[in-house]
Amino acid sequence: MSTPPQPAQISPAPSRTERATSVPPRPAPAESVAFCRAILPGVSRTFALSIQLLPGALHDAVLVSYLLCRIADTIEDDHSATVERKAALLQTLLAALDDPRAALKLAAASDELVAGEHSHVDLVRGTPHVIAVYRSLAERPRLRVRHWVSEMVCGMEKFVRLYPNGIRIRTLDEYKEYCYYVAGTVGNLLTDLWHEDDARIGIERYRALWQRCRDFGEALQTVNILKDIAWDATHENAIYVPEDSLRAHGSSQRLLLDEAHIEQNHAAVQELIALAWRDLDSALEYFVTLPRRALRIRAFCLLPLLFAYATLRELTGSRAMLRPGGTVKIARGEVRALMATGLLVVGSNAAVRWLAGRVRRAPFRVVPRLTRS
Repeated sequence: MSTPPQPAQISPAPSRTERATSVPPRPAPAESVAFCRAILPGVSRTFALSIQLLPGALHDAVLVSYLLCRIADTIEDDHSATVERKAALLQTLLAALDDPRAALKLAAASDELVAGEHSHVDLVRGTPHVIAVYRSLAERPRLRVRHWVSEMVCGMEKFVRLYPNGIRIRTLDEYKEYCYYVAGTVGNLLTDLWHEDDARIGIERYRALWQRCRDFGEALQTVNILKDIAWDATHENAIYVPEDSLRAHGSSQRLLLDEAHIEQNHAAVQELIALAWRDLDSALEYFVTLPRRALRIRAFCLLPLLFAYATLRELTGSRAMLRPGGTVKIARGEVRALMATGLLVVGSNAAVRWLAGRVRRAPFRVVPRLTRS
């Protein structure tokens, strides 16, 4: 399993003086910025809600990071392309980080991705716009984006080549490795960007965050994998529930959506649910380590964390994700209540702990009314 680098291997953020005297980057073309902001809701409604909370240059760095990762994900998920073609497209994406001409090649290849959703294919077609915004980032955050996106893409290519006929995870260790590449890297990237942007996240706080940043990213990914088991198997030709776990409970990946084996399959999935709970609780500790006055960063992290707690609560007793066409979602009313209440208490670690515990037990639909003492 790949071991992510430790913080000591990453140079600390520049001092305030160095930031003040650095040469401002060249602004991205207005049409490129407009494209990135317009495409985002089409590829992730939830992320589009959270990213609005981030300010200025940090907003742009996180936005372009997400879109680069989504381009890679779209290529990986396309089951109409050959393994060699997928690998070539992933390498073209990496090349585009240094050479904008490669972004044009990727855009020209977007029509090959016939299996992807329209908005995702449109995103690949707009790769030159994404790269233009990426190249407008200041040097240090841009290097961090480059490092972690490269780590993710290389990991994706490894699994594409390992499973040329569709991903079929074999063991729990392999499942954890896959989650590291596609999500743990995101937790690492975000933490690097917080450190670069916010002077309140000095080296000691950064090191403390680093202990759990991988769990933060992987927790959210595990929940997404669990709620979309049936979708991934039927539409993406990918099965992430380990074959070893299924066989230990009397089933197999071939029988993953078989109604006659639903209890055996659910027993295997419970192992992944238990792992997700552990990661989520670690992600909560990551959150409370963030400076209490870094309200925008905390809000960005808190909303998906609360949504994940609610979704995993529903997953724990459900079998819907193990039936063809089935998935697990939380009610819109709960989403609205969590957004309103989460933003209300975001600066209080005690209140956030209470809210996470409350959401873990039962649906949260009532926004508490504030009263004067």
